[in-house]
Amino acid sequence: MEDDMRTLRVTIPDGVKFADLRLSRNVGDGSVRFAMAPIEAICKASALDFAEIVHGPQPLVGQLILAWYEDHLKDGGAPDPVQEDLREEARLEAERGGGFAYPPGHA
Repeated sequence: MEDDMRTLRVTIPDGVKFADLRLSRNVGDGSVRFAMAPIEAICKASALDFAEIVHGPQPLVGQLILAWYEDHLKDGGAPDPVQEDLREEARLEAERGGGFAYPPGHA
């Protein structure tokens, strides 16, 4: 079986920091909110189609944020509480076969 995994190479422009995303979660439904300006800047610097990354048939914005966060941590950046919750939820879903999520802010 062929793996349909795509690899994106992105450029994080000077002056754009992970904290600029201002990640937060909607208390009612747990949806993730973030500032679009850093994503737009990354897309522009990387010659990527912003609309495709964010709204395409297979949006990649979540993977972009996750990869950026991993690099942010490797570079000594401070942990982000929202992204840490998301990572823990993903770990628990993988461990338990999916369908598991803590209420927002309780991972």
